[in-house]
Amino acid sequence: MSASWADVPGTGEVGVRLVKHGRTKITYPARLLADDGERITVRAPWAGAGVRDFGFVRFEPGDVFTEHFWRGRWFAVKEVRDGAGALKGWYCDVTRPAELSGGVLVVDDLDLDLWVPADGSEVLRLDEDEFAASGLERTDPVAAAAARAALDTLEELARAGRLTELTGRREVGRGRRPMGRSGRSQEHHEDRPPGVLPGGTGWSGG
Repeated sequence: MSASWADVPGTGEVGVRLVKHGRTKITYPARLLADDGERITVRAPWAGAGVRDFGFVRFEPGDVFTEHFWRGRWFAVKEVRDGAGALKGWYCDVTRPAELSGGVLVVDDLDLDLWVPADGSEVLRLDEDEFAASGLERTDPVAAAAARAALDTLEELARAGRLTELTGRREVGRGRRPMGRSGRSQEHHEDRPPGVLPGGTGWSGG
């Protein structure tokens, strides 16, 4: 593991609790790297059981996730590297705004995801069928609209090579021409950040 990126001193540890459809899906320990009151950044090894091959990317033991969550945005952005430090890409989750209390970071996943490989060659919208089947548009139409808007924002930023403006890291492939939808497919200072509804009231791993 490259000391230049994976061994940055942190500010403590937190437990990340991923909630999906009202139930805890997974809880895992992470190093708290930063919390500026709005964005929370943690780093953790791949928390899944063994290898998970999505077809477009393979997550496996040794992978390291630097994960950015927001208290006022409806998404999370995760930089994924292998154990040697090579960038695999960015996995983005649409979530409700994150909550950190008592050393536990709670993230309510809303099914929709986005994947961008390290070379920026494609932008994949994921799990829209699961989102439709969840019934959120019926039970909480305001949250459903916020979730769809968040996914659209992430896709727009990714296709413009601007996704890492959210995290303060330079994105490989920046400056590519926007791509069509046919393929399978740190700080962002604005009056209203991307993915935030008026009033500013989103997270992980699909």
